[in-house]
Amino acid sequence: MDFNKLIARIKAILTTPKTEWPVIAAESETVAGLYKNYILVLAAIPAVMGFIKSSIIGYSLFGITARASVGAGITQAVLAYALTLGLVYVVALIVDALAPSFGGQKNPVQALKAVAYSYTASWIASIATIVPAIGWLIAIAGGIYGIYLLYLGLPATMQAPREKAAGYTAVTVVLALILGWIVGLVVAGVGGTAALTGAAINAGGGSVSIDKDSPLSGLEALGKNMEAASAKLEAARKSGDADAQADAIGAVMGAALGAGGKVEALAPDQIKPFLPESLLGLPRTEISAERNGAMGMQVSEANATYSDGNRRLKVELVDVGSAKGILGMAAGFAGVERERQTANGYEKTYRRDGRLIEEKWDGNRKRGEFGIVLGNRFSVKVSGDADSIEQLKSAVTAIDLAGLERLKDHGVSKG
Repeated sequence: MDFNKLIARIKAILTTPKTEWPVIAAESETVAGLYKNYILVLAAIPAVMGFIKSSIIGYSLFGITARASVGAGITQAVLAYALTLGLVYVVALIVDALAPSFGGQKNPVQALKAVAYSYTASWIASIATIVPAIGWLIAIAGGIYGIYLLYLGLPATMQAPREKAAGYTAVTVVLALILGWIVGLVVAGVGGTAALTGAAINAGGGSVSIDKDSPLSGLEALGKNMEAASAKLEAARKSGDADAQADAIGAVMGAALGAGGKVEALAPDQIKPFLPESLLGLPRTEISAERNGAMGMQVSEANATYSDGNRRLKVELVDVGSAKGILGMAAGFAGVERERQTANGYEKTYRRDGRLIEEKWDGNRKRGEFGIVLGNRFSVKVSGDADSIEQLKSAVTAIDLAGLERLKDHGVSKG
């Protein structure tokens, strides 16, 4: 992926769409190429920002701030990203199917161009969702501007007469909003509820320099990994080998999620041993573990409850598997420290020794949470009753964190 070209295209479609659409329409492209070089990268932005907002910053109302757990936030982000990738393709199919009704010409690649580049404004504006008070206004403005982009783009890409572009746009937007609403319900149901630093853009010369340690460098690496994975998928397709194609699809999804390839999450019998039989003197009363997967993606989760009838602790371990790259990018974008004090306790998020850590404590109820992300892949959280937050920290350190972190590359296939 040419990152300079990506930045130039984003800038052009947002600032000079009337002249950029004819250029886009004339380009020789493929569905795979559009996904690899554009959609997969930009569609990750709302997922990452959603994770930061829901699990790091939280939602505040009347002085109360609610945050999703890191595990729930990760699940939500991965699902939102996967569904967005599918939504773009489905909307493109709608645009293609409607073309003759509005005097246009059917062309699936041109339809995908129209949808993908129109979504650019919304994807970029999603960065503002982490901005207090006015972030949602900016996000809405991005969506409205995206409608305008689609209105300008349909005549160029689908050869629809200009006088019919308004109706074509209106029907497409209504159907896209319905589909987007359904996707939102799915993501919210499963989940239970910034700026791009490190890049210097020279507008005059169009050059881009990227800090190798910045979150943007992760997006650039994602594009390169997608190129390699896509080449493998094409070779597997030509070979006709069903098993090779299945492996290649897994590698593509792993690359799309920033893992660099296919990742096999820990099996239940591999993750369960990290839940000790007792914790802070409390016996383990419940334990469960499972691994779920779809379309080459896998996520494992293990939970245990410790109780003596008076006190109760819960431990949650999550292996995000193929989504470890997305988690790493999210942690990179959220590279800030935050602390909030209340009359009864506090909440804070910070990084220590390269690990993302979250603490919550309610002194009145003598309850809290202590969570940590290991190797940009594993989330470990202990929550429940304790005399102090230090007890919960001790409970987390009683788990074999070093052993779990050593498995950060387990099941990773680069080929």
